[in-house]
Amino acid sequence: MVESSPLNPQLITDNLDQLLNILPLGLRTQLQNHPQQRQLIEVVMDLGRQPEARFSGRAEFLSAEPITHEDLDFCIEHVGQFSGDNRAGIERTLHRISAMRNRQGQIIGLTCRVGRAVLGTTDIIRDLIESQRSILLLGRPGVGKTTALREIARVLADDLHKRVVIIDTSNEIAGDGDIPHPAIGLARRMQVARPELQHQVMIEAVENHMPEVIVIDEIGTELEAAAARTIAERGVQLIGTAHGNRIENLLKNPTLSDLVGGIQSVTLGDDEARRRGSQKSVLERKAPPTFEIAVEMLEQARWHVHGDVAQTVDNLLRGRLPNPQIRTVDDQGQVQMTQELSPILAPEPRPFEGPRPLAEVPRGWRSSGRMQPVPLAGGSMPDPQEFQSLLDASWQQQDLFGNRLETAAGPNGEDLPLQVYPYAVSRSQLEQVITTLGLPIVLTKDLDDADVVLAVRSHLKHHSKLRNLAKTRQVPIHIIKSSTMPQIARGLRRLMHMDDPSTPELMDLNLLGSNSNDEIEALEEARLAVEQIVIPKQQPVELLPRSASIRKMQHELIEHYRLQSRSFGEDPHRRLRIFPA
Repeated sequence: MVESSPLNPQLITDNLDQLLNILPLGLRTQLQNHPQQRQLIEVVMDLGRQPEARFSGRAEFLSAEPITHEDLDFCIEHVGQFSGDNRAGIERTLHRISAMRNRQGQIIGLTCRVGRAVLGTTDIIRDLIESQRSILLLGRPGVGKTTALREIARVLADDLHKRVVIIDTSNEIAGDGDIPHPAIGLARRMQVARPELQHQVMIEAVENHMPEVIVIDEIGTELEAAAARTIAERGVQLIGTAHGNRIENLLKNPTLSDLVGGIQSVTLGDDEARRRGSQKSVLERKAPPTFEIAVEMLEQARWHVHGDVAQTVDNLLRGRLPNPQIRTVDDQGQVQMTQELSPILAPEPRPFEGPRPLAEVPRGWRSSGRMQPVPLAGGSMPDPQEFQSLLDASWQQQDLFGNRLETAAGPNGEDLPLQVYPYAVSRSQLEQVITTLGLPIVLTKDLDDADVVLAVRSHLKHHSKLRNLAKTRQVPIHIIKSSTMPQIARGLRRLMHMDDPSTPELMDLNLLGSNSNDEIEALEEARLAVEQIVIPKQQPVELLPRSASIRKMQHELIEHYRLQSRSFGEDPHRRLRIFPA
């Protein structure tokens, strides 16, 4: 049976009648006459339950009668032998029959999955296949990883004339039996006797059969990951699949993280830590990735391509989202390529909604004396796409404080967004301020790409090399007093010509009022509340009860952050509440 698919290839359903023939007569008749027979994905038969047919996007029962031992025995007699991973097949077909067993080892359930060979599925990444670089396919079960792997093997062997060897653990790629299925073309297939021996067969294939390409399905153990690295080091192109929807899943999996380079903890020197604006102990990629390209198969016709896995992993470890290439296929079979621009990983801000009436905000003061964020009544985070469009609009029109941005260029005529090179400034705080204020600024780690340098005065004083480099490249340097939220916010706003020059610098806590411990403690409490909760988490905070004179000082301090605050309650329990922008 041949029919067209959404990807505009030929979709070949291999011997569906042979799969139906292993089913009991009643179920077979039901499916042979079913109007959506060609969309069948699998048939599930569990002892004592109604048999179920699963189609794309839905499922239905095939009979009101529950499955019996006789039904299961009929199926088992008509399939090949079950291997160590409880899988069997039908000779010279791509169908897969998987078994569930009880504690005594008896089969009490079967999943009969339809195997199909799809020609043309690899057109979406044909250029990557021809690049001779190793490719890792990721995706949820059922998205089509094995089908794509089978077609890649055929294209490499038949169209590109490569020596291809398939490591077929469960005979799922090339079908059951000793003669491989025609869907793999001229590629050769090595069967694996037991799943735990897959890594040995991988090495044996390289040593004995001189392949140019090795195709592996479901790399799942540390030994298999190590064998894959060994093969890649010998100059053989690898095409494989692994469990996990995205690269982030592999990084969190200690068994498979080596496929994308692995993770290790390193200690940075003082200068490097200051340059990065990070802690001295950070996570770094341990080695070059085994697979140079990763493809996330999110949907049948929508794949995310990471053309440089090393760079993607480095971005993730440094707190930045990757920007993969998105490849889709339209109804005419044309491949469309777009680039996804992902924001820096930072707490997701809320659009400015103004202060809420006090009656709407529940009391958040705790008798323990510890300040707590107050959850907003009925508050919910905005939809990410909605917020991104709001943020894009704010770059062109106004920031979240309502300041009009009249120009489409930086302070010295640069194109927006402005590239800022931070030195000795906390990168995480910079990202939070940029996101909160909605500034058209992007941080860069390369001075050659920078439009401006933002540095802490005390550190820049002792770094003549940076000053000379900036002078040589004609990159202006803007200085802030310290790496704190208010100083960073003031510096960035001044950099974008959005600040009022008459506004005084943020006052030092020790110079406000008298130097009594109560006043300093109250002001420090307000500062920490703003910098640790209100700005980064976008949540209101209630402070501890204070006297009228101290509350006035807290109000003044909060005004320097461009935030709003109110006093409420009765003395002696009257206290301040700070609202996010």
